[in-house]
Parts: sequence; C-alpha cells; structure tokens
Amino acid sequence: MGGTKLSGRRWIPATLVGAGLVAVLAMTGCTTTGAGTATSVGGGLVEQPEPAKITVSPAAGAKDVGPGGPIAVSVADGTLEKVTLTNPDGKQVKGELAADKKSWKLGEDLGYAKTYTWSGSALGADGKSVPLSGSFTTVKPKSQIKASLNTGDGQTYGVAMPIALTFDAPVKDRAAVQKALTVETSVDTEGAWAWLSDRSAHWRPKEYWKPGTKVTVKADTYGIAFGNGAYGRNDVTSTFTIGRYQVVQGNTQTHRMVVKTEAGQTHDFPASFGLESDPGRVTKSGTHVVMSKHASYGMTNPKYNYENVVVPWAVRISNNGEFIHGYAPSIWAQGKQNVSHGCINLAPANAKLYFETVLPGDPVEIIGSTQQLGAQDGDYYDWALSWDKWQALSAEAP
Repeated sequence: MGGTKLSGRRWIPATLVGAGLVAVLAMTGCTTTGAGTATSVGGGLVEQPEPAKITVSPAAGAKDVGPGGPIAVSVADGTLEKVTLTNPDGKQVKGELAADKKSWKLGEDLGYAKTYTWSGSALGADGKSVPLSGSFTTVKPKSQIKASLNTGDGQTYGVAMPIALTFDAPVKDRAAVQKALTVETSVDTEGAWAWLSDRSAHWRPKEYWKPGTKVTVKADTYGIAFGNGAYGRNDVTSTFTIGRYQVVQGNTQTHRMVVKTEAGQTHDFPASFGLESDPGRVTKSGTHVVMSKHASYGMTNPKYNYENVVVPWAVRISNNGEFIHGYAPSIWAQGKQNVSHGCINLAPANAKLYFETVLPGDPVEIIGSTQQLGAQDGDYYDWALSWDKWQALSAEAP
C-alpha cells in the first residue's frame, strides 16, 4: 500500500494526505517516534511503538568475566529509568547514567571471583516499563601481575626521558595489555610503545621531547587478561613535565665532553673515557639517558679489583656501570687519553658544575668508541634503536 510516513510511526494512505490529514492525525494520536509494528486502523497503517530493549554487558549468567570490562548497560526504543549493580554484600557499585539515559557505564573497579547482580528498569517507546535483571561472576585469576612506572607525579625530566612500564612477571598477551596504555601530551608528540622484554614496555617520542611538555601516562591494567590465566593487579598513572633542553655530547677520540642548552654551548670539559684496549672498559657509543645523580657514590667492580671507591658528583647514564663523575687521580689524562673503567672522568670542579644542571632524562650522546650501547646495557638504551626498529617492537600494528 502506498502512503506517506510521518513522525510518530503512523502509516497513512497517500489518498488522505492533504485536506483529510488533520482528521487522521487527530484520530490516531501521532505523538511518538521510533520503529514499531504496523497495524490497520481506520483504513490506514499505524506503526505501534516498540517496548524497550535492554542490552547488558556481560550477558546475564556470564562467568569468568574480566573485571576490567566492558561492564555496561544500553537501551534501544526507550530510556533507562534506573540501573543498579550490587556486589555480593548488597553494596551498590558506582556507575554513571548518560545524559540521554540511553546507557550506563561502570564507575569503579570490580573485584575478582565475585558475583554481581543487576536491577533497575527502562521505559519503552510504548510507555511501558521493562525490568533489568540478571547477574554475572568475575574471573578467579591463576595469578595477578603488578605494574609500576618509572615516572613520578609532579616530577620534571629531561628531553630524552622514556616512560618505562615494568611488570613483576612475564606478560603473555602483550597486545591486550598495550591497549590499556595511554599517553597524553600537552604538545603534539609522535611516539610509540615498544616491548623491550616480556616484563617491560617503554614509550618514547620519535624525537626528543619539546621542553615544557606536560605528560600523563595511564596504565589501566587492573582486570585485564595478561594471558595464561594471569590478570592485572593494579592501575598506575603519573603526570610529569619535560624541563629545559640540555644535551651532553662526548667524543672519546677528542677526549672532550660538551654541554649544550637552548642558549648554545655552556661547557666544554676535558674528559677521560673508558680504556679502549680493554673491551670490558670501553665507554659505549650511542645516546645514553641520565638515570640518577649522587653527590658522592661508592664504585665497586670485583672484576677489576676495586671496591667502594667513593667519587664526587656522580651522574648515572646507564645500568652497565657508566657514570659521569669527578675523579682527581685521572686529571692528568683528561683531555688527552682514555683510562677509565667505562665512566666519563672529569675534574671534580667541572663535575660539580655539570652535576648542578642535571635532570633525570637528559640525553648523553657518546661517539667515537668501538662498542655500541644496546640491550646488554639495560635501561635505558631506548635511543640506541632507530625509529623503525622501535615501532617494530610494538605489540600492535602501527
């Protein structure tokens, strides 16, 4: 039957459109919208309003549900009147009803191995209330894996600072975990996650950070399936700031260590790098990252028969024992030859000048040696990898 469709889900014969339309509208009460079932009324087709259709996630009766979600309620052909999710103790779980009352989302983490029960109702387009009911049970993990971050709230870091997320056990399903990780920046910054081991995911920008960038990293890993029956134990987050631009450039062949800032070169120190004739003492070429600094530090290396040799103004630049520090006994060699056990030796006065300017995350670019910084040197060798190689270590497609 041909006709004209009007809002309110009434089908009216085309022959009545015009002078008789007002009478038909008055007869049928055309006031609602939405899909419905057509029935014959007074010689025309009237589309009847549908009842509310409630969808819950997970489905009623579901078991082994990950508490990380999604845990949600939505409705079609109606609006939600009330949604309540209660735990086994009868306590209401926090949640939020959308402004249009079409959906509800969870507002807090659920527990493991617990049964949760839905209640509430939705009002359909037909004006009738439909009850919300059912329950589901969360999974009991075989194990829980804890996450931790290397960055702290309110801290300031140098322009090469990587974000390191470390887990206390191996992660099988890295793609699932990576989807739960976000990095937000106040300045547009291209960057990516890379898995440097089965326990560690790092995020770094393609190029050095822009000074002043505000960064928030979130790892919403609680309740996420890590694979092999393991689930996330916690969420971690931090918000930090990238400080001023400063980079160290060290050349093992010229025996100099130069410090540069946005204002230009600030220092050019004579230095002694690692002894090149001994592979165990070479200072590695590549971009190192400042990890920490100490006004004094005891150096120990059983292989080379020294223990707790205290040096001033020590700045750690890798986990393989490389530091920039003051060392008066090698002043004779600084600027002339390399004699250290891998560290960058400066005169104590020069080391102090540098020490006072340092931020964790500052880059230290070394060139000229016979060995390259790499995975064998531990954190942080992030900048030793090309951008293509870095992206290839992501658990997700670029």
